[in-house]
Amino acid sequence: MMAEDIINVSGEHYVLATTALAAEQNRIVKHEGTFAVFDTHGDIRSRIFNTQGLFHKGTRYLSEYRLSIEGRRPLLLSSDITRDNHLITIDLTNPDLILDVKRQIRRGSIHIFRSKFLWQGRCYEKYRIRNYDLNPLSFTIAITMGSDFADIFEVRGMTRAKKGEHGEILVGETLMDIPYTGLDKIFRRTRIEFSRRPDAVEPGRAEFSIQLGEYEEIEFEVVVSCLEREAAQGQTDSYIHAYRESARLFREARGRESTIRTSNEEFNNLVERAVSDLRMLLSEVDGGILYPDAGIPWFCTPFGRDGLITAWETLWFNPDISRGVLEYLASNQAREVAAEQDAEPGKILHEERMGEMTNTGELPFSKYYGSADATPLFVILAGDYLLRTGDTEFIEMLWPRIREALVWIDTYADPDGDGFVEYACMSAHGLQNQVWKDSFDSVFHEDGNLAEPPIAACEVQAYVFAARKQAAFIGKRLGLEKIAGDLLEQAEDLRKRFELTFWDDELPGYVLALDREKKPCRVRASNMGHCLFAGISSPDRARIVTQALMDDTFFSGWGVRTLARGQPRYNPMSYHNGSIWPHDNAIIADGMARYGWKAEVGRILEAMFHMSRFTELGRLPELFCGFQRRPDQGPTLYPVACSPQAWAAASIFSLLRSCLGLTIRAASRELHFSRPYLPEFLDSVHISNLALGDGTIDFSAIRHHNDVSIQVTERKGDISVSINK
Repeated sequence: MMAEDIINVSGEHYVLATTALAAEQNRIVKHEGTFAVFDTHGDIRSRIFNTQGLFHKGTRYLSEYRLSIEGRRPLLLSSDITRDNHLITIDLTNPDLILDVKRQIRRGSIHIFRSKFLWQGRCYEKYRIRNYDLNPLSFTIAITMGSDFADIFEVRGMTRAKKGEHGEILVGETLMDIPYTGLDKIFRRTRIEFSRRPDAVEPGRAEFSIQLGEYEEIEFEVVVSCLEREAAQGQTDSYIHAYRESARLFREARGRESTIRTSNEEFNNLVERAVSDLRMLLSEVDGGILYPDAGIPWFCTPFGRDGLITAWETLWFNPDISRGVLEYLASNQAREVAAEQDAEPGKILHEERMGEMTNTGELPFSKYYGSADATPLFVILAGDYLLRTGDTEFIEMLWPRIREALVWIDTYADPDGDGFVEYACMSAHGLQNQVWKDSFDSVFHEDGNLAEPPIAACEVQAYVFAARKQAAFIGKRLGLEKIAGDLLEQAEDLRKRFELTFWDDELPGYVLALDREKKPCRVRASNMGHCLFAGISSPDRARIVTQALMDDTFFSGWGVRTLARGQPRYNPMSYHNGSIWPHDNAIIADGMARYGWKAEVGRILEAMFHMSRFTELGRLPELFCGFQRRPDQGPTLYPVACSPQAWAAASIFSLLRSCLGLTIRAASRELHFSRPYLPEFLDSVHISNLALGDGTIDFSAIRHHNDVSIQVTERKGDISVSINK
């Protein structure tokens, strides 16, 4: 281990793995800025599994919540969450209970049903307890609760020199208030309300004496509210009222989603789970804009890069997500230089956080701009959105923000004027690496030594190339021919210099980055696949990159690794140096499809599908380990991966579109398919309600022996279909 590793390994951006998320089957629900991580019993035991809790606006309002029966933990019968991620349901029963010399309750005599959901900053829970014994039963159940009001960064492993003040727990007949005043002067309370009056209550514990006749049943509710400041809170809704209202909104699709069905039911389950995860992760920001939070538990907040890539992945079947992402990021574009936030005029937001540590300035993330790639990705998405929707009015409104982004690329992002975008952290608490692989050790040389900033990453140059081409496309649509022509010249000049500077015949491929001395980081990393996505590569070099990424040093059988096996710092259990990320694979696959390498795209799609068959609820996690696929064994999970994660969930839609070679052109009202391809596990794919302008189209892609045919099954409006085989 190198000296810099020892210094940084437990730094403020490192997620401390005291317990493994992968080892515990959690039940996760979210509504807007509130999310909860429960265990399969419906409990919160953060002393054992630190990530569990009820979180609201970056703070953990409930850190302990445990049900016991006669002092014992109930036995788990089943635990599930509805397919729309709305309602958690848990079936429990009693263990063998010896109450005294003459009284005992045999296991399986009592059924306890728990159901819970989140709504408007509250966790609603209903208990239904039934006696299945032939005799009347008397027993006690207790709920133990506690609130540590930990900031999400504390939960991640950061330590603080000082914390706020915990107040005295206030106990009433049917409620309990746990108060806390943070160093940010915000007064927070966790309020627990019981519909049934406890027979004994003390700070942190409520006990109920239950008497049930033969087959008798009782119900009661518990509502946990996350309250801020002294402002009066309205009356708490009943469980049934809150459930009906929240269920109604869950049933309403957020946006013009298409419906995707295939011949493979397991793949259909993956798609349905991905749609549900994306709906759950969407939150209202800035007065009603829908924006996908990045992931649970660590990144349940808007991230620029994550939102942009998620929007791009889902653009073809739900462009409303892209519009929300573009609108929010445009309104939060940096306006001035602020070193502690790594902000510069025109720069696109990296992340926005809420919570005590951010509010006090202990961390710079109230609005943080430490991202070199979010700004060109913003321009790329704007161009793709215009192509997909034809929404010229919205893009015209966005054009000043696009221009400011381009000015940032030409000036602040290129301080030495060499034509390449570079990054270097200005903030004392900011990110040292400001690309998607933002671990401190993700950019290094062939001898393993870390690259010194300013750093010019290969994929960022490719994004800038694509951004200029997309900005030129927008400019032409807006009648700005001179600007469009200049941007195309800039793009072509960058392409030539990039190919000369970043290509390495001996790797072979594109070097990872250039360091402060312009010395290339001669490392074989998946970043080179993003160059195909951007279209900056020549066809011959795209072929070489594709072959490299699909050999067994990169492709594990479960997907393309972030770093090739055998490279310095390679570790299949690392965050960025050998692991496998679904969104990374989706971007790479899109690049391969651009150059016609469809069989390889199909292999990546199939790998991701098979990976999902081994995960809880059949969802794709943020990342997983890069170990080689072994016969008759599943993949190795990463211990602290977010799940669900927006760009991971969305990757399946991008991969499917890449296989089909689908491009939607609103101006000509055309669906264009380029060399459509389906892997063997998919005989057919059926897309319905695909919106284009004021019309919709339904179609099927059907795999034949050496071909895929496209059949239109229903069409509303003037929409054409073209196929290039």
